[in-house]
Amino acid sequence: MGPAELLGDEMTASTVDRRESLGEFFLRAPAIGPALALVVAVVVFSVSTSTFLELDNLSLVVEQSLVVGTLALGQTLIILTAGIDLSNAAAMVLATLLMAKLLVGGVPGIFALILGVLVATVLGLVTGSLVTRVKLPPFIVTLGLFTMLTAAAKLVADGQAVPIAPDSLLAWLGTRRYLFGGIPVTYGMTLALVMYLVLWYALTRTAWGKHVYAVGNAPEAARLSGIKVNRTIVSVYLVAGLIFGIAAWQALGRVPNADPNAYQLGNLDSITAVVLGGTSLFGGRGSVFGTMMGALIVTVLRSGLTQLGVDSLYQDVATGALVIAAVAVDRLARRQK
Repeated sequence: MGPAELLGDEMTASTVDRRESLGEFFLRAPAIGPALALVVAVVVFSVSTSTFLELDNLSLVVEQSLVVGTLALGQTLIILTAGIDLSNAAAMVLATLLMAKLLVGGVPGIFALILGVLVATVLGLVTGSLVTRVKLPPFIVTLGLFTMLTAAAKLVADGQAVPIAPDSLLAWLGTRRYLFGGIPVTYGMTLALVMYLVLWYALTRTAWGKHVYAVGNAPEAARLSGIKVNRTIVSVYLVAGLIFGIAAWQALGRVPNADPNAYQLGNLDSITAVVLGGTSLFGGRGSVFGTMMGALIVTVLRSGLTQLGVDSLYQDVATGALVIAAVAVDRLARRQK
C-alpha cells in the first residue's frame, strides 16, 4: 500500500472519529441540539416578521410556554424512567377547579392552593404505586386516569367554568413586573425558572438523580447494583404530581378562570416539549434544560407561524413532524452508540 492510500485511510479514520465524537457529544449533552434549534427558529422568525423581536411579544411567548413547560418538567422525570403520563394535564385541570371552587366557597386562598397541590401529588403517588406494585404499564394506568380525571373535572365544575378574583393568591403568579430594560416578567416565570434549577440540581448533583437515570437506562442492572427501583419510580411520580399541582397554580395565574375544557391536549404538548428537548422516550437520557428549550420551541414555532399567517392546522402538522424527527434522531443516535 502506497503513501497516498495510507493517507486516505488515515483521513477516513479521522473523519469517522470526528463523527463518533460529535455523536457522543450530543448524547452526553442532549440540550445542545434543542438550544441550537431554538436559536435558528428565533432568527428565522425575526427576519421573516417585523414584530417577533418586540419585548412584549417575547414576554408573551415565554408566558404562553409556562404551563406546558411546567407540565413537561414533571413529564421529563417520568420519561427518564422509561414511563409516560397521559393524565398530567387532566390532574392539573382538576386541581385548578378544586382550588377555584374552594376559594369561591370562602376557603382562604392559601388553604385552597395547598389542597389543590396536595390532590395532584396524591394522584402522582397513586400512579406510581399502580406502576410499581401492581406492575401495570404506565401508558395504561395514565390513560385510564386521564379518562377518570377528565370526567371528575366536569363533575366538579358542573359543566361551567369557575372564575376567580384576579387579585387573589391563586392568580398571583400572573402578576407582572417590569425588569431588565422594560421586559415584562411575571412571578410565574420566576417560579418556573427556580423549579427548573432545583430539578436540574437534583438530577445531576444528588444520588437520587443518578438513580433516576440508572433506572431508566437499565432497571435490572440498577436493581443488581443495589438501587431500590420501585422506590425510585414511586418518588418520581410523587414529585411529578407535585409539579403538576404547581402547574395548576401557573394556569390560574395565566388565566384566572378554572375551565374543565382547558388544556385538553396539554398531555400531548408536554410530551412534545420533552421529546423536542432531547429526552429519550426509551428512558435514561435527557435534561430539564432541554425540556425548557423544547417548550420554548413549540411556543416560538406557533407564535412565529401565526404572525406569518399560517393556519393552525398546518402548525400542528409542522409540530408533529418535528416530534417524529426528534424521536428518529434519538433512535439513530442510540443505534450508532
